[in-house]
Amino acid sequence: MLNQRAPEAGPTTDLMRKAYARWAPVYDVVYDKLTEPAARAAVQAAVAHGPRVLEAGVGTGLSLGYYPRDSFVCGVDLSQDMLKRASRKVARRGLTHVKGLQVMDVCRLGYRDASFDAVVAQFLITLVPDPEAALTEFLRVVRPGGGIVLANHFGQSNGPVARVEEIVAPLCTKIGWSSDFKATRIEAWARRNGVEVMGLAPTFPGGFFKILRMRKPG
Repeated sequence: MLNQRAPEAGPTTDLMRKAYARWAPVYDVVYDKLTEPAARAAVQAAVAHGPRVLEAGVGTGLSLGYYPRDSFVCGVDLSQDMLKRASRKVARRGLTHVKGLQVMDVCRLGYRDASFDAVVAQFLITLVPDPEAALTEFLRVVRPGGGIVLANHFGQSNGPVARVEEIVAPLCTKIGWSSDFKATRIEAWARRNGVEVMGLAPTFPGGFFKILRMRKPG
């Protein structure tokens, strides 16, 4: 499955690796219960396309236990520190459906075309230096008819919620959730690439996180 293409590191990815190394020891404590409903919904949407799933930005592996045991899951992340914790979870819980965890830049994935039924990215796309490049890589490694599932906080374009988001934007930025990043940006990429947007559904807490589902033509 791997074509062994090594991702190139740049200044931005180096900074991100250092940030993730600092976050790794406390990540589960901060995010586990808060993100669980959205993560479960994202996993369910991904496996609906088939058992072979790539989890981009797998982090410490919080959602790896949510997959069916007959699935085939690979996870990639920029942070070796995060992946070490994910690997320990896999071993401790006997998650035999997890077939590989690798250090990889999601903008330069080392997988052949059409390797997966779906790619799922949770709380990742607003952190990537080039979201469109990541989405294009997701599209490449997904089979025709396969899915791309994003779980994330997407800012509102207008209305009272948008005004509240403007006020709390500095706090959201500190924890990696950008209210400046709108789902319309992803939808525009989808239109340019002939990708079907299947839906944008709110989830816990109070619709703050959303699940964006897309399908590759084929």
